[in-house]
This record gives sequence, C-alpha cells and structure tokens, in this order.
Amino acid sequence: MTGLILYTNPMSRGRVARWMLEEVGVPYEAVIVAFGRNRAPDYLALNPMGKLPTLTHGKTVVTEAAAICAYLADAFPQAGLAPPPAERGAYYRWLFFAAGPVEAATTNKSFGFQLPEGGGRMAGYGSYEATLDALEYAVSQTDYIAGDRFTAADVYVGSQIGFGLQFGSMEKRPAFERYWARLGDRPACVKAKAIDDALMPARPAS
Repeated sequence: MTGLILYTNPMSRGRVARWMLEEVGVPYEAVIVAFGRNRAPDYLALNPMGKLPTLTHGKTVVTEAAAICAYLADAFPQAGLAPPPAERGAYYRWLFFAAGPVEAATTNKSFGFQLPEGGGRMAGYGSYEATLDALEYAVSQTDYIAGDRFTAADVYVGSQIGFGLQFGSMEKRPAFERYWARLGDRPACVKAKAIDDALMPARPAS
C-alpha cells in the first residue's frame, strides 16, 4: 500500500484532490469527513483550519488542494504529472495563480463583494475582470496550462474553471469552455466525479 489517506467530503474541494489521486493511479484510502466532524479535535490536529481536503502520506500531512496536487506529482514521478524542474515556470505560475488570485476573485464575486475605489492596488487579484483576462490568456496559448502535455496544474486550474462554469462564479468565455472540454472527459476525471457523486447526500423527494 502507498500509505495515502485522503480526508474529504464530496461537497468540498476534496473533489480536486480525488481527481489528482485518480490521475496518479496509485491506491489510496478515502475517509469521508462529515461537516461538523471537521471541527473535532482529532481532525483539527491534522488540519488546524478544519478545512477539507487533507492528505496524509505516511507521516507527511498536506493541506490545500493546489499543494496536494503539486505534492502528489512530485511524490509519484512515474505518473508524469509535473514537467522537469528546469521547465516548471508556467507550471508553477498558473498553478499558484489559480490558487491565489482566481480563488479570491471568484469567491468574492460569488458573495457579491466589491473592492472599494482603488482597492485593486492592494488586493492580490487586482480585479475580477483582470484576473479572468489573465486566466483566459493562460488557457489560450497551448492545449494545457504548462505546455503541450497534461500536468497536475491542469487538475487544479481545470477544477477552478469547471466549478466556475458550473456554479456561475466564472464567465462562460469560449476559451474556458474549450479548455474544460479537453479535461472533463479524461478517464480519471470521470471516475473521480462518479465516486464523489455517488457519495452525495440523497435529495429529499419533491
């Protein structure tokens, strides 16, 4: 066994980590953490923020979905999900751009938060429009975010775009839809989605 344990919930960003694990293709255990249970002392000992997901690999603990993607790519190089170190400029650039400015901009948009006049100079993302323009540029240059082959950065960036298009926090720009179309049918993505969808709580009958 690989010693990988994913603490997750199907209604969380744990979906990103599960997709990455399926891309890696090694055995892992998934522990479903109910909301509320993520504030229990034993879980907070792993992740003091009480957020999901958390990944443990032996004695190593990794939190934050983008970090989990990067960690797994390095921990299992046989999966070929990270470029060689000398070629990781775009890989790191857009992976962390999605984890920082994109996450902040789309979250604020979802909650209707507007930056005050001149606030874009202080906010890490500048503005929602500028962030999406930069992301559109990134996904329009090559088939994948870091070049001509799929990497762990595509799992994270693709998840952000896929969720954004699904839930309306991101404009349905043609470049985003084309990029997501290249990723959403990947076998690992389809498998991960099916697993998490099956774990979703049943909706009450109407």
